[in-house]
Formats: sequence, C-alpha cells, structure tokens
Amino acid sequence: MARPPEFDRSKAVNKAMALFWRKGYQATSLTDLLSAMDIGRSSFYAAFTDKRTLYIACMDLFAARVTEMLERACLEKAPIDVLQQFLEGNLAGGRGAPGARADWGCLLVNSVLEMAGVDEDLVAHASSHLISLQRFFQVCLEDAGATPAQSEELAAMLMLLNEGIRVSSRRRLPDAQHLPPIASTFRLIRSAIA
Repeated sequence: MARPPEFDRSKAVNKAMALFWRKGYQATSLTDLLSAMDIGRSSFYAAFTDKRTLYIACMDLFAARVTEMLERACLEKAPIDVLQQFLEGNLAGGRGAPGARADWGCLLVNSVLEMAGVDEDLVAHASSHLISLQRFFQVCLEDAGATPAQSEELAAMLMLLNEGIRVSSRRRLPDAQHLPPIASTFRLIRSAIA
C-alpha cells in the first residue's frame, strides 16, 4: 500500500505553477520542479504522475484563479470597468502566485506560444481556458448593455488585445506604452454600446 504524500499538495502546485509560468514548460526540468516544490522524486510521481500532468493541473489552477478574480470584481464594479481593470491591472503586477510578475505574461498565452507545433493537446487545453475567458468577456459586455452580436464581436476583440498585452508584457515595455491603447479601446466600446 502506497504511503500518503507528506507535503502540502496545494502549496506544491502553487510553486510549480510559478516556476512553469516564469520559465515555461520545456525549460522547467524535473529537478527544477522537485527543488521548487520541496518534494522527493517518488512523492512527485505518486502525487502527480508526470511533469505533463502537473503542468495541466497548473494551467487549470491559473485559469480558475483568473475566473475567480474576475467574478469577485464583478460583484463590486460595473462589468466594463472590470474588463478594463483586468487588462490594465495585470500590467502593474502579476496575479495568481506569490512573487509573480507582470512581465511573466499569462501562463495560458505562454503555453499556446511555447507548445504550438510541439504538443497540440497542451495548446488545445490552454486554448479552452482562453475561450472560456472570452465567453466571460462576452457575458460582461452583455451585462453592460451590448447586444449579443456586439458582445460576441467585442469579446473577440478584447481577447486579441488581452493576448497581445500578455505577449508584449514579456518585452518589459513601460506601462505608458500599454495603458493609452487600452483606454482608447474601452472608450470605443463604451460609445459602441451606449
């Protein structure tokens, strides 16, 4: 009978997520993971099976945290403000892991870029979370008064903007280069649904 793991699984997955987010899937070795997670090889395999399975769990955790953050914000602010602050706010500081930085981009977008042509199943998994995020954008836009057709089109535009922001954040450009285009986009959205 296998012994139960003697570590905090949640903390270990958080540490792995931060490492994958910062370094990427391919550049993160099993040795890196074991060191960051502070667990032994046998505990790792018993708890997570393999690196790929852990990576999927990290993508799922990242997506759940983003959704939770947005849902919580929607309880306190207008939907358009939530979307704008989501796109602006992640420029000022990373979310989801202790020590995360805005210049890490987005774990999901990073995964699509890194794994395209390498592991299409991982790309599809990350993409499914991005599609869910785009649907969330669409619901927010409808709640703000957009028609279903408008909200679908505007949500697609915001997802492209989101992905572009996450990629450009890896270049470490100053916020002053990102914030004015985001503000312009939301002025256009607000006037389109007024």
